[in-house]
Amino acid sequence: MSETNSSGAAERTGRASRPRRAVVLGGGMAGILAAAVLTDHADEVVVVDRDLLPDQARPRKGLPQARHAHLLMSGGARAVETLLPGIIERWAGAGAHRIALPTGMVVLTQVGWMPRWPEMQFAMACTRDLLDLVVRGQVLARPRITLSEGTEAVALLGDPGRVTGVRVRRQGADGSERLEADLVVDASGRGSQAARRLTELGLPAVSEETVDSGTVYASQVFRAPSGTEDFPLVSVLPHSATPRPGQGATLVPIENGRWLVTLSGTRGGEPTRNPADFEPFARGLGDQIVADLIARAEPLTEVHFTRSTVNRRRFFERLPSWPDGFISMGDAVATYNPVYGQGMSVAAQSAAALREVLRERDLGSPGLARRVQQSIGRAAGGAWDLATGEDINFPGAIGARPSVAAQLLRGYFQRLRLVATTNPVVTRALMDVTTLSAPMTTMVRPEVVLRVLRGPGRVAARAGAPITTAELALCGLTPRSRSEAGP
Repeated sequence: MSETNSSGAAERTGRASRPRRAVVLGGGMAGILAAAVLTDHADEVVVVDRDLLPDQARPRKGLPQARHAHLLMSGGARAVETLLPGIIERWAGAGAHRIALPTGMVVLTQVGWMPRWPEMQFAMACTRDLLDLVVRGQVLARPRITLSEGTEAVALLGDPGRVTGVRVRRQGADGSERLEADLVVDASGRGSQAARRLTELGLPAVSEETVDSGTVYASQVFRAPSGTEDFPLVSVLPHSATPRPGQGATLVPIENGRWLVTLSGTRGGEPTRNPADFEPFARGLGDQIVADLIARAEPLTEVHFTRSTVNRRRFFERLPSWPDGFISMGDAVATYNPVYGQGMSVAAQSAAALREVLRERDLGSPGLARRVQQSIGRAAGGAWDLATGEDINFPGAIGARPSVAAQLLRGYFQRLRLVATTNPVVTRALMDVTTLSAPMTTMVRPEVVLRVLRGPGRVAARAGAPITTAELALCGLTPRSRSEAGP
């Protein structure tokens, strides 16, 4: 470690007695963004990950969900941009598509087709592996960061009042070693053992909630037709308001001239692993548009399949006491059904919350970790309400039934979505909230409530998919062939 780096960190913290170290468990999006924040406040940041992280945009064992459709919504993309200025441009330069919303999407909701109004928000569309690779490459190039690959955390060090480090085991090693730290950030994902390790230190059990819609995902990559570089996102969303299983399909333009198509189905209506069933499943939905688009496309991969879609939230912020020196974030705090595209955005906003608190307090100061954990809980809350408020309504869903107030709110939300198919003011409110660019209170602003109460009026929602003749022609289709193929 250079003398310059050490003295610079000492000046910032006002504690020159020893170098400051932060340890981040997990090298995914949440962990790397946390590490980026911590380089401004520690002399050394050690990122620990069980995997050997790839130097190309390809899947890794610890992130199996990356094979399915991922969108980084504008609320999350802007948060990452504040942490890593220029990152949106770097993603685009690496092949990601910046899709204007709702302009660049053809989406059938439960209440009709969304209009393609001029841009209100946006989403970054590419593989999850590319998103991670670009962020990881920029952050790990910083001189204060050390990456410890092939290394697993096996225990926390410390006591109920303060975590002082972590015990790790490297692949192939006979024993474990101690890694002392002023701050440990657990961003180890869905399989995080943070709750159990805190109880091992003597803290109370962490309360947890799950909502499981039983959704299964099947995904396949196709070669996109020539000239479709600016093709819209296309999606037929599942219905939760009927007694039938919720089924849907999403086509996402990704890097290198490809389409990533993900099928989804809840209990009793799941897609299969069989490639021969892929297009027929998409053809059995409320509209056949995704099936029509892939009918002539060349498959480039096998069908990837997962059942890991449960919404799970660990309420760390509710513990009566919280140890200094420890933070949990990302999927270690809350996981969401991937169909809602919220996990990465919540992780980015949580990293931004960490930065804001560290601007006011020293890395090892008492109470810092608890304050950050409470901010992370708030960042996770809105996305949790959106995801679980929808998922609990699918047939056979497992989880606490919604309260009367929650049911009333859902009724309002359903009407809001209907009005959004005809009213741009309401559409903007919906876009702002679902992209995590604004709080849920946006949907109850007076100008929005007034329009929702009035309803969609005499202007009928569009009967057919809002896809242009030119877009269809790129895929060898015509409006007539689309109408003949429709349900």
